[in-house]
Amino acid sequence: MMLRTELLHDVVTDLRIAASFVTILPVGPSKPAGDGAMTRASWALPVAGLLVALAGSAAYAIASRAGLPPVAAALLALASTVLITGALHEDGLADTADGLGGGRTRERKLEIMRDSRIGTYGVCALILSFGLRWSALAAITDPGLVALALSSAHVASRAGLPAFMSLVPSARPDGLSAGAGQPAGPSVAVAFGLGTFGLVIALGPGKALIGLILLSLAGLILARLATRQIGGQTGDILGAFEQIGEIAILLLAASALHMVR
Repeated sequence: MMLRTELLHDVVTDLRIAASFVTILPVGPSKPAGDGAMTRASWALPVAGLLVALAGSAAYAIASRAGLPPVAAALLALASTVLITGALHEDGLADTADGLGGGRTRERKLEIMRDSRIGTYGVCALILSFGLRWSALAAITDPGLVALALSSAHVASRAGLPAFMSLVPSARPDGLSAGAGQPAGPSVAVAFGLGTFGLVIALGPGKALIGLILLSLAGLILARLATRQIGGQTGDILGAFEQIGEIAILLLAASALHMVR
């Protein structure tokens, strides 16, 4: 009985850490998490992604019920996901685009990525990200199917983060990614399993396989670029990976679900 209580406590703690890591919700543990806590909790990142998806789904459903057109409802859904995450991943995408796109040396690229100002590459990346995600959600139109699309995208895009963190070394000795550490095999496997399950439930086995291939390709390409240009991954690179994965799965969901009524 005591073992079950301790296990449940650990699971709940991991969920709270993961949710506080990717959202602005005040759900983190009352006591500061110790070293390695984020790596242990990384398996729960897909679950935290589901919370983000629920916020977007609720916004879309309310807007749709109020009679707003799909294009407006989709934009409000995206705004809700940005608000609940504090634009964490969008910031990472913009910084990654500016850093990898500008600067001639590794040091300069890392300096650009730490700069709070946004450049041309970052602006273009954000426009593409919002445009593609917005158009994908607007094409689906049905609130229930939009909820499936958002859930699959936010769960799957975060399911690959532990594997990415484990396989790609940190580019800096400090920073968000370096502080989080490298997740162990069990955390990577559980996160991958949760992401796969979410894709299968939302899109079916065939589309889920395509989604996994797309996420893997995105991770490989981004890992290669980051390793060659800055020597590894950073928190901004992780944010960019989430955004690219989210875009890919939403586009896949739009192709699979927009004809389903």
